[in-house]
Amino acid sequence: MKNLITDIPGLRVGHAQDEKLGSGVTALIFDAPAIASIAVHGGAPGLRDTGLLEPEMIVERIDALVLSGGSVYGLDSMGGVVAFLRENGRGFPVRDVNVPIAPGAVLFDLLNGGDKNFGAEPLYWRLGRHAAAAAATEFALGSVGAGYGATTANLKGGLGSASDATSNGFTVGALVAVNAVGRATIGDGPHFWAAPYEKNGEFAGLGWPSPWPADALDFHIKSQAAENTTIAIVATDAALTKAETKRLAIIAHDGMAHALRPSHAAMDGDTVFAAATGAADKIPSLSDKIEVGMRAADCLARAIARAVFEATSLPFSGAPPSWRNRFC
Repeated sequence: MKNLITDIPGLRVGHAQDEKLGSGVTALIFDAPAIASIAVHGGAPGLRDTGLLEPEMIVERIDALVLSGGSVYGLDSMGGVVAFLRENGRGFPVRDVNVPIAPGAVLFDLLNGGDKNFGAEPLYWRLGRHAAAAAATEFALGSVGAGYGATTANLKGGLGSASDATSNGFTVGALVAVNAVGRATIGDGPHFWAAPYEKNGEFAGLGWPSPWPADALDFHIKSQAAENTTIAIVATDAALTKAETKRLAIIAHDGMAHALRPSHAAMDGDTVFAAATGAADKIPSLSDKIEVGMRAADCLARAIARAVFEATSLPFSGAPPSWRNRFC
């Protein structure tokens, strides 16, 4: 186990970013089409091709999922991933034509200090294609891909991942770009809200603070503007229906609430995609499916903390410090 979402067989992840732009794209490619759905709990999402993920829609399986910076401009990145998939013979068959299915979500990183004067043609289509082409089972965390330009209310955000197994051996994983309206850390200290879910010191092993900071429950947000959003993917090798995958996405949102304070606000677009490959060699019981959801939420909480823990500050004036800048 690499403690990455790619511990689920048949998943690959790739990043592409532009340092001058201060933004990037992350693509998750399924080796074989997977069942998928979505749950949106934030008030200002930026999405492409996500209506087809609802359980009543005809398309059952998808080829990829895309997380991108760039707000509305980042929606072009899904087109770049689609182009890569088409070149590689992927897609939903419609007579003699293949239509690649690559839904995605964007976060707002347009005010992070990067040069967004990209002219008439935003860079995100090409970043999406490069991210898809780079997809592999090993990938970096922190200030990479969709997390390159991400921030939180007090620290640099980033790209995180984590994985786990259920008691009956189903694999679960999460991938997240953390551009939160709130904080992943408690008060002004180094401790993470996700501390109870941590495994093997993956984000410094600090546990809860002691004594508990007097300001731990104070209200802090990045701003009142809609310049936030945490976008995530959870996945499993268990066989689930599309409706069950929708429920998985809903349950997994608990991971955001466990790791970020606050989350699911009016001015963010907090979104979770969920996917099920069905590659496990056994059929999950109802209890297994509930545990898959619980572990997915745990993985998402851990992945959020890892994203902030692994991030590095951007080289722009006024850029927020990274966790390591502040506490190492």
